Amino acid sequence: MSPHTIRKAVIPAAGLGTRLLPATKVIPKELMPIGGRPLIQYAVEEAATSGLETVILVVSPNNTLLSEYFLRDRNLENILLQRGRNDDAELIRRLSQLAEVRTVCQQAPAGLADAIFTARPLIDDEPFAVILPDAIIDSVVPCTLQLMDCYAKHPGCVVAARTVDSSEADRFGILEVSPIHWDDYDDRTMKVNSLIERPRPGSVSSRHGIFGRYILEPEIFRSIERTLPGLNGELQLTDSLMLHIANAPVYAYEFQGTHYDAGSKLGFVEATIAYALQDPEIGQILRERLSNRACNAATPVVKA
Repeated sequence: MSPHTIRKAVIPAAGLGTRLLPATKVIPKELMPIGGRPLIQYAVEEAATSGLETVILVVSPNNTLLSEYFLRDRNLENILLQRGRNDDAELIRRLSQLAEVRTVCQQAPAGLADAIFTARPLIDDEPFAVILPDAIIDSVVPCTLQLMDCYAKHPGCVVAARTVDSSEADRFGILEVSPIHWDDYDDRTMKVNSLIERPRPGSVSSRHGIFGRYILEPEIFRSIERTLPGLNGELQLTDSLMLHIANAPVYAYEFQGTHYDAGSKLGFVEATIAYALQDPEIGQILRERLSNRACNAATPVVKA
């Protein structure tokens, strides 16, 4: 195995999902469905399509639903087959074949860096990917694979980045970046000089935001060990990466694809509509109905 081979993805899934309350009071946010698939499935499928072999789910105590979702359910498969629903039975069966899914427990929602540190015993001193399941990125080439390709050219920690509106900078981790000038330079890769988690409005000039995908080298764990509680009293990965920059490079890669913040109510609805419109079974019907509703809403009401 090459020293730079990436085989594993960490998917943090132990948060409280407060932005989607009350729906997430009982149901983990990661099991909320978009286009017939829960958020966690999109994340695991992205890892698998990127060629990763093992997915490490970081879950909260007593939450077995996420790992159970990817276990084979032969009883359900048999019932579906008996009812002639062969395609549905195959969909269920494939869930258990996407990747090797392992779980670790984060005892309390203490931040993204803490969640990643919880997975350390299963990383085996290798570089690894991190996929945030509430950040859905619809792209031809999976965003994680885009970052892996960047890492192959520029070994170091890599974060998915994109320019954000200045009015929304306080919703993101923000990067100060500079161009790189190497022989294999491409204009999507930038050197990260500093990072800050959700800065106060007007406190930063940069508009380069972080979008929920990372390639991290195992040395990041030493930086996490030195990280102090930051925003909301949690261990923020941006703070750990800021410490990491002193010893190793961090790059930002401007990914290609459409991002949906499915952990927010608006982003969840936007993603639901976008994926429903892509569905070959209902997409055209939905498009017509939305068009009719828009026309009806635009028609003025004439009072007698």
